[in-house]
Amino acid sequence: MEVRSAVVFGSIIVSLVLMPVFFLEGLAGAFFRPLAFSYVLAIMASLLVALILTPALSLILLPNASKRKESKYLTNLKDHYERILYSIFNRQKLIFSGVGIALLVALIIVPFLGQEFLPHFKEYDFLMHWVEKPGSSIEAMDRITVRVSKELRSIPGVRNFGSHIGRAEVADEVVGPNFTELWISLDPNVDYDKTVAKIQATVDGYPGLYRDVLTYLRERIKEVLTGSSATLVVRIYGENLDILRDKAEEIKESIAGIKGVIDLKVQPQVLVPQIEVHVLPEKAAQFGLTGGQIRNAVNLIMKGVKVGEFYENQNIFDIVIWGTPSVRKNFETLRSVKIESSSGGLVPLNVVADVYIAPTPNQITRESASRYTEVTCNVKDRDLGSIARDIETELEKIKFDRGYHPELLGEYAAQQASQNRIIVLSIVAFLGIFLILYTDFGSFRMASLIFSGLPFAIIGGILAVLFNRGILSLGSLVGFVTVLGIAARNSIMLFSHYRHLQNEEGITFGLELVIRGAKERLSPILMTALTTALALMPIIIGGNRPGQEIEYPMALVILGGLVTSALLNLLVMPVLYWKYGGKMPFREKILV
Repeated sequence: MEVRSAVVFGSIIVSLVLMPVFFLEGLAGAFFRPLAFSYVLAIMASLLVALILTPALSLILLPNASKRKESKYLTNLKDHYERILYSIFNRQKLIFSGVGIALLVALIIVPFLGQEFLPHFKEYDFLMHWVEKPGSSIEAMDRITVRVSKELRSIPGVRNFGSHIGRAEVADEVVGPNFTELWISLDPNVDYDKTVAKIQATVDGYPGLYRDVLTYLRERIKEVLTGSSATLVVRIYGENLDILRDKAEEIKESIAGIKGVIDLKVQPQVLVPQIEVHVLPEKAAQFGLTGGQIRNAVNLIMKGVKVGEFYENQNIFDIVIWGTPSVRKNFETLRSVKIESSSGGLVPLNVVADVYIAPTPNQITRESASRYTEVTCNVKDRDLGSIARDIETELEKIKFDRGYHPELLGEYAAQQASQNRIIVLSIVAFLGIFLILYTDFGSFRMASLIFSGLPFAIIGGILAVLFNRGILSLGSLVGFVTVLGIAARNSIMLFSHYRHLQNEEGITFGLELVIRGAKERLSPILMTALTTALALMPIIIGGNRPGQEIEYPMALVILGGLVTSALLNLLVMPVLYWKYGGKMPFREKILV
């Protein structure tokens, strides 16, 4: 009965701090919502166990628990803890100053932490884009693909290789024969980093074409975010293709010197030769031909026309008529192709139409009714956030005419959107936490005391991020909100025990009450921290290995936060309660 309301409200708070994760959208939500849902289910299950099963088992299995003495080790620990508390109470200003300085240092560190959207997943399946200049033939792509396949398969640990060139008739991408995708699979038993480095070195040995080395999942993530297989995408909108190309080259030159930018390229929007046929209406009319008849004749020769089907072994095959290769591949022969007139005579194509080769953009892309081109890049040896901010700084220096503007898209934009959503929803969650604390204690002062100490709990998480490459990811943010929940629950348990000592045991408020309450909560607080830390140790010891890319940074933050959370509840909160807790009494009874 003593801990009932504390356990219930503490569990609700731990669940409430994860509320922002449930509202994440897109890829971030797909990755983290199941994790948060599992965590909340575990908290609710543990609540039922604590309220129903544990008391019953204690009654059955520990009938003489109240007569047992504490272990000598725990007694000595409490004695040392009591001496530390007396020392702290005599140095209140020093303690509060130390807490304030530590919090200030942590807040100063935060802006210097790197940022990333999702970690680099260490998969064993890789997808590589292998893109030559527009207009490259299939034969040329076949030749270079076969060559690189031999080199990649000679690397120890490369198990499988596959590729496709161009696209099928019904495909999910509109690409030309210059576009190739390569797939390779690695043996899980090889040294991952060394093998990937050899693969990267082999791919980098083919200059003059765009290439990258991405795990399959990371490539899919990039495609989903922007439609482009790059980490950062600067998309320039406008109408004139020449201006778009010029601005894209200017942006490329401005960000080329940024440290950490790799695989920098402008969307291959170049001019390629294309045969154009413009009908001469007056000439065509002299021979009784229409523009439609001329276009149909050219389409038949160059593209082919389906004229029927045949069936064989329950399969359907199209019958297509088109020009012979000698006609399709020879410009002069095409110009002299004979077209049958309405009178039955044959008329050369160049008599009734202008046939010429014109420069034409190989690709025109649109979004929201506006043309655009792109400058894309990947990142290496620096965090995503720092590079993205440097790119934004360079973009601000470039002037754009009216009707033209750039947008920075990709993983950074998705990371910022998810981070902002978490921050906004966390504010709502913190208001809910404060209301729960007020409901539990019936005192605005008590709720404020607990709430004001929570920021100290995240200092350990910030230091853990700093020592782990200094990269702040979404997994780290989830770890921070988890630490806040754990710290709030321990603070509630401590203050609830103070309430119990005052209201139920009749101990007058004073230093004796504060010392006794803190000593009696020493063991539960330490056990909570130690058991949670032990549960996290397999992930932390395993390191950032394949399969733990999301859990590892989150576990580090929680472990660091557990340390400062325990220090908060054992050293700081007793001082806060002694200094401010006696000026307003608790509500006599709290019912759940």
